[in-house]
Amino acid sequence: MTLHLTKHHGLGNDFLVTFHPDVAEADLAELARTLCDRRRGIGADGLLIGESAPGHAARMVLYNADGSRAEMSGNGIRCFAQALAMRRGTVEQPDLAEQVILTDAGDRLVTFEPAESPGSVLASVDMGEVGQLAAPAAWESLGCHDDRPVAHLSLGNPHSVVGVDDVDPVDLVALGTKVPTVNLEIVAPGRSQHEVRMRVHERGVGVTEACGTGAAAAAFAAARWGLATPRDGKLTVIMDGGRATVTLDRPAAGRVTLTGPATYIASITI
Repeated sequence: MTLHLTKHHGLGNDFLVTFHPDVAEADLAELARTLCDRRRGIGADGLLIGESAPGHAARMVLYNADGSRAEMSGNGIRCFAQALAMRRGTVEQPDLAEQVILTDAGDRLVTFEPAESPGSVLASVDMGEVGQLAAPAAWESLGCHDDRPVAHLSLGNPHSVVGVDDVDPVDLVALGTKVPTVNLEIVAPGRSQHEVRMRVHERGVGVTEACGTGAAAAAFAAARWGLATPRDGKLTVIMDGGRATVTLDRPAAGRVTLTGPATYIASITI
């Protein structure tokens, strides 16, 4: 079997993308674990599978690095959209027409803007409506003080957002492994009132440099808590891998749009 992949990253959150692989569905989880292994494979936070879907640009199926299947990824879908645009054009001139992509969390509309860096695109994703969730199992084991702001939110996938004074000293690995069924974000005020600082422990991956759905959840929670004040409806979320913009309450209350780069790294045939 020959497998063709491209590798991309969204603010350091990296993904492998392949379309119509000749692999049985039962074997895709093991394929993800093998390819995403950073010591014995190519290395990535996740594997994105592209399939045909009537009425859509494509269907995106996401497997985390540990082989678990996830409903949605804000950085991943931008990388997937770039790979699809390249597939329809070229690396130098991808087809940047808007895309409606089917995910396990439902339809997501992706639109593009030109990016200054070669090999990069700037993509905006309508992330849909933010939902409320119950606290995940073993949440009490984190020992959050009753006065600390906490939100359990759905962006198609589950998130728990915790407000802190400073994200850097927090042992995110220790906390994240206590609640492995959710993406855990810690968020603190940024340098301006229109920014927040965020770090994340992702379900099925571990600590990553950025998380798109996590950025959307963090911005939504921070605005509701008064931790930050949107400017023209937008908050900047600063992660270890860079900055993303979250537009709140558009087109309707409770909805968010995520904007950030996707960057092509390499094409790989194995």
